[in-house]
Amino acid sequence: MLAAAVRLVVERETTDIAVTDITGAADVSRKLLYLHFADRNGLLVAAAADLVERELLPQVDEPADDLRAQVLVLARHFAGHRAFYRAMLTGSCAFAMSRTLDDLFGSLNRIFVREQYAGLDEPTVRDLAAFFIGGASRLLSEWLVDDADPLRPEDLADRLLRVASVLRPISPEPQGDHRP
Repeated sequence: MLAAAVRLVVERETTDIAVTDITGAADVSRKLLYLHFADRNGLLVAAAADLVERELLPQVDEPADDLRAQVLVLARHFAGHRAFYRAMLTGSCAFAMSRTLDDLFGSLNRIFVREQYAGLDEPTVRDLAAFFIGGASRLLSEWLVDDADPLRPEDLADRLLRVASVLRPISPEPQGDHRP
């Protein structure tokens, strides 16, 4: 069902797909769909989460010393599936889609925040990670929805890394007597 949902969204470039179209493409009954998912949008969001979990997260979960390389992996994935994600981010399940992506990337952002802002308490780490993911999600959405074809993953990587460089903490100046 998940693969059939992705395929139909890509083919039609919309999330406005009848449940019977999805069940027909997956060769399953409507009853089976409703046993596993609350509704069509639930299935579509689950299909998106599955795509991210299967294809993207294993690549970005691997340790990498090069943050740019990690961001490029992310950008290439989304560019490669642009038609699907664009429809998901502009259709009836856009809010649920955004929340799901935020949840999927939340743990990665918490790791980044802990590394960049050592010494923060856990609630602040969670809040700061949520703050960062919200902005990154917005940039990703704008890039997927509004940028001209073909998408250049390097453009998104540059934008995200430029913002991250501004948000990195500034080392405090050494204490002591500072005379001009």
